[in-house]
Amino acid sequence: MLLIIRTPWFKGVFGEWQVNLLFRLFLPKDRYHLLKDVTLPTEDGTTQIDHILVSRYGVFVIETKNMKGWIFGSAGQRQWTQKLYKKSFKFQNPLHQNYKHLKTLESVLELKPDILFSVIIFIGDSHFKTPMPENVTYAGGGIRFIKSKTEELLSEKQVRDIVFFIEQKRFQRGFNTNRRHVAHVKELVERKTGARACPKCGSGMELREGKTGKYAGRRFWGCSSYPSCRAVDRID
Repeated sequence: MLLIIRTPWFKGVFGEWQVNLLFRLFLPKDRYHLLKDVTLPTEDGTTQIDHILVSRYGVFVIETKNMKGWIFGSAGQRQWTQKLYKKSFKFQNPLHQNYKHLKTLESVLELKPDILFSVIIFIGDSHFKTPMPENVTYAGGGIRFIKSKTEELLSEKQVRDIVFFIEQKRFQRGFNTNRRHVAHVKELVERKTGARACPKCGSGMELREGKTGKYAGRRFWGCSSYPSCRAVDRID
């Protein structure tokens, strides 16, 4: 059981569960319609969205990050930095990651971009060490950002239609859908960068040399999303 709890899959699921609970506690169900773990088709494969909130005040596209440590980054940077104790790790700018989600919804549902809002919510024991845009926040800040949008942009019928079309377009939730999506991400990474991709999460793999433990003094491929993903591949 302990091994499962430490996996990136469990951390992701637990983080999304926390955000789901937050939404259900603080956002009225009659005004905000929550869609979870939505995988949609794109021109080159699929894209996976953690949460979509559809309301009269717009469509909120939420990316959840369950991370620890200090977080450094800015809106324009391609990669952000997570500092955990004395180690630093790079990860994709979640605003860029969520941009593809917004463009997919805009295209698939033929929505106007001004009714779509990107929201990045960090949970876990993480702390921003650089100024962040207002839509990059912790859990409570995410609720405040969503509630700050009070102008009615959609009618009730439009809200119902958007929810219906998302449900119609999305792939069925489950292991097979997740596996196909990871395989697609892995293929994109290898095609765009020529680099090896992680077999577990699809991120790029980096060549490293072990300092301690069983890989001490040995070179190996490690996932660039470490410590969120701890996949490794030995070099014999």
